[in-house]
Amino acid sequence: MRVLVQKFGGTALGDSERRRTAAGKVREAVEAGYSPVVVVSAMGRKGQAYATDTLLDLIGDEGCPVSLREQDLLLSCGEVISAVVMAVELKKQGQEARALTGAQAGILTSSEHGSSRVKKIATTRLQSLLESRIIPVVAGYQGISPEGEITTLGRGGSDTTASVLAYALETEKIEIYSDVSGFMTADPDLYSGAVKIKELTHKEACELTNLGARIIHPRAAEVARKARIPIRVKYNGEDNSGGSLIDSEVNIEQDKAITGVATRKNVIFVEVFLEKAESYSKDLQIFKLMAEKMISLDMINIRTDKLTFLLDKPRIKTARKVLSDNDYKFSFHDDFCKVSVVGGGMTGQPGVMARVVEGLNSAGIKIYQTVDSHTTISCLVKAEKETAAVAALHEAFNLNEEVE
Repeated sequence: MRVLVQKFGGTALGDSERRRTAAGKVREAVEAGYSPVVVVSAMGRKGQAYATDTLLDLIGDEGCPVSLREQDLLLSCGEVISAVVMAVELKKQGQEARALTGAQAGILTSSEHGSSRVKKIATTRLQSLLESRIIPVVAGYQGISPEGEITTLGRGGSDTTASVLAYALETEKIEIYSDVSGFMTADPDLYSGAVKIKELTHKEACELTNLGARIIHPRAAEVARKARIPIRVKYNGEDNSGGSLIDSEVNIEQDKAITGVATRKNVIFVEVFLEKAESYSKDLQIFKLMAEKMISLDMINIRTDKLTFLLDKPRIKTARKVLSDNDYKFSFHDDFCKVSVVGGGMTGQPGVMARVVEGLNSAGIKIYQTVDSHTTISCLVKAEKETAAVAALHEAFNLNEEVE
């Protein structure tokens, strides 16, 4: 049996015409000899009836705060509705299909609400449906805890659902359909010269999504990497181009150090001032204090007189309280963004940082902090320079030609 996981994003299911197109993609897979497992997100975007953000608005007004448990119950409904509607659409097109919640599909998670982790997949029901030539249509983004509670996997969780099901079922590949045709060398809204990346590694996909390219969830790419399952990101329309292929082994041109440029905004740059050398060890406890409040820090820099790092804007209130309650002297800055270059080809290639610095400097962009790894270099720049920085780095590495 050739099993294929096909995941359809919310915009790919946003109206009846798009749902017909999506069901047609599933039918084509069946005709090609595959046994598809379909994973769906909540339909549409904010403002449309069953989109995740629309459901959140139902409980976002004044009144008693809603627990994460109740929030998970509410938000899981969006994907369940999508699963039923998609199953009906498939039946209209002559395909036997069965809608399943995450729990019914055997997705067992940890007990945390709001951002649970998948612990195990019980595949018995899915295997039975596939053997009976019935297409499982699984509500993404959700599972069930050991206590029998409905849990959600966090934003982008439907991508993770697709990857963990593919891992458990040992599928041949994963197809992700959305309103974009794949990964681009930069955000086309920021740089009009961006082109599609035809092939990239799982590692590059993880880095680009972690650094701001919202194409797939980084956890989904990581699960697929470990299982060595290729992912094809495609446009849900009549466009028959190949989209972007994410695989463990792709051809990386030796002279292509960089695959793409990504940005992360809506961040706060924090400076914590250390005044006394004798309290240095105590001052470093800030990282433990932040972790206890589930605050993720980025671009951390430790000096004898100052600590600096980035955090997400939604966490600013909690972070400010942590610092104030522990008598730290600090300043918050909301006028920065993180701009990054990503590429498996930079490993062992000298001069990449020089090109980054020269490219930004030639565009009159000041670098306030950097961080790097084997496959990324990130720079902290003023938010007002985001578009200029993307253009400068894109041109510095000659990314205008499609990455094959």
